Amino acid sequence: MKPYRILIVDDSAVIRKVLSNLLASDPEIVVAGTAGNGHQALARIPDTNPDLITLDIEMPGLDGLETLVEIRKLYPKLPVIMFSSLTERGAKATLDALARGASDYVTKPSVSRGSDGSREQVQEELIRKIKSLCAVRVPHPQPAPIPPPISSRSQSRIDVVAIGTSTGGPNALGVVMPQFPADFPVPIVIVQHMPPLFTRLLAERLNNLTRLEVREGKAGEKLQRGQVWIAPGDHHMTVVRSGTDFVLGINQDPQENSCRPAVDVLFRSVAHSYGANAMAVVLTGMGSDGTRGSADIRQAGGEIIVQDEPTSVVWGMPGSIVAASLADRIYPLAEIGPEVVRRVAMRRALGAARP
Repeated sequence: MKPYRILIVDDSAVIRKVLSNLLASDPEIVVAGTAGNGHQALARIPDTNPDLITLDIEMPGLDGLETLVEIRKLYPKLPVIMFSSLTERGAKATLDALARGASDYVTKPSVSRGSDGSREQVQEELIRKIKSLCAVRVPHPQPAPIPPPISSRSQSRIDVVAIGTSTGGPNALGVVMPQFPADFPVPIVIVQHMPPLFTRLLAERLNNLTRLEVREGKAGEKLQRGQVWIAPGDHHMTVVRSGTDFVLGINQDPQENSCRPAVDVLFRSVAHSYGANAMAVVLTGMGSDGTRGSADIRQAGGEIIVQDEPTSVVWGMPGSIVAASLADRIYPLAEIGPEVVRRVAMRRALGAARP
């Protein structure tokens, strides 16, 4: 297999060198070229023919967002990973970039002394995302997955919806969440793989898009209908039963699947607290986080639906659940919100009708 060709775009020569050195460690990746600003990047794409572009958000002249818009006009399918600073301004710009078509993002490595740990973390994350996004450009033919039939276990009433997602998740949530009505009868809990600050800003954005109340999770908050809770960055979020109430728990236990927050942690707690009265939804995302937690939900009698491959940015997380025969149904992104609403209403009506 030919190595993946990467074009690095950053106005800092130091950062360009750091990234080039980080990527040089992997034989499956080659730096095809670098550019110091947006205009240079657009000029270099035809010459370097990259499989993926890393793009700095903050650049003089044609900045990263403007450059991204131009890239998407000319190369709509070319993967682009944004580099941003771990600041409120950087986080807001990153969410803007994702909304404008960026494939994913990575926070910038530190160039200061004693930052080997930071660089190693960026290196691991960046290489993993490059390989995942580049692989999507060369899909291998495979038979369409056939979901297992819904069994009688799915007749329990649904009292909570738990959603897990990663790469492509912010945009996917931006499609799904506005489809819930204001009177949606159960709470929603979400894990989106994101660092601190980013999750708060994502919650604020989604809150402006939906008729439900969307907030970042806080320990001790009681789950109520019409509420949506997003796990805070660098913290696991759980649901714990307290008498007749269900409350959020927040912790910094070790990472699972190299993630914190992890979908598996949330799903496992939902299975334990709600049993058969839970629905899990797994959207686009890299890796397999959520598979073990989905197994727990299925074993408890809950229901699991996932996003299909054609509408996913990366079909890692939902694909892993399908491969494990855990998915009750597979839907395109546009159908997931209405289907969740329909199933929750149907199952709660059936539950109310039973003597």
